[in-house]
Amino acid sequence: MFIINLEYIVPLADLDKHMEAHVAYLKKYYAADVFIMSGRKVPRTGGVIIAQAKSKELMEMIIAEDPFHQHKLAKFTITEFLASQSHPVLKNLIKK
Repeated sequence: MFIINLEYIVPLADLDKHMEAHVAYLKKYYAADVFIMSGRKVPRTGGVIIAQAKSKELMEMIIAEDPFHQHKLAKFTITEFLASQSHPVLKNLIKK
């Protein structure tokens, strides 16, 4: 499992120009069962994505497709962790 932390490094007006493409990217990886949840930080200084992939290298390749990454709009940090517990509702969603 991975926590992807986004820290915006441009004004929000510049970021919003790429929001539609970013949302399309997110939808692609939700459909592929890679992304589990995502959202903006409060206050809006970045975002967080909870994801699953076979390796950190694969996760890095997926993140490289994000328009926010491609246009250098945010700094990305990937933290890998081993999920040892989860809510029962997530049991069929999380791949071990």
